[in-house]
Amino acid sequence: MEIKNCLIADVREISSLYESARNLQIQRKMVVWPSFEDTFIINEIKEERQWKIVSDNVIACNWAITFEDREIWGERDKNDAVYIHRICTNQTLRDNRFIDEIVTWSKKYANHIGKRYIRLDTLGNNTKLIEHYTSAGFDFLGMVKLTDTAKLPGHYQKEPNCCLFEIDLQSGD
Repeated sequence: MEIKNCLIADVREISSLYESARNLQIQRKMVVWPSFEDTFIINEIKEERQWKIVSDNVIACNWAITFEDREIWGERDKNDAVYIHRICTNQTLRDNRFIDEIVTWSKKYANHIGKRYIRLDTLGNNTKLIEHYTSAGFDFLGMVKLTDTAKLPGHYQKEPNCCLFEIDLQSGD
């Protein structure tokens, strides 16, 4: 198993992972991600912000990162964090706790580029995801009501309640 940047050649597989995630979100009556255009994914790949865990030549899990997220994090966004978005696991490999691999990788990555925090969010009061992320070492900072969602993907406009999670690399834990 290894973690590396996604490639343009991965776009179809990433789109398939997103489609599978949307189907699961619908089944579980969760907030559903929109369909992401290939050009959106390609842009993130070109900017080296799409990452993947590869196992046996298959993308086991992928996610995107950003370095600013003001619409969600407001005044906390001070160019000192790596923001993780759209963690997506291959449906045949669920329950492998790839979140632990992502946390280990993101701590090294954030330290390497001089960031203090690793942050992520999830929409709605999803108690299973809250438990999942806190069990991986994230502090649950609570739920905020988003007000400036015009620049965010569509699912943020449908559900204003957003749970915030953070790992402070300087906390000593």
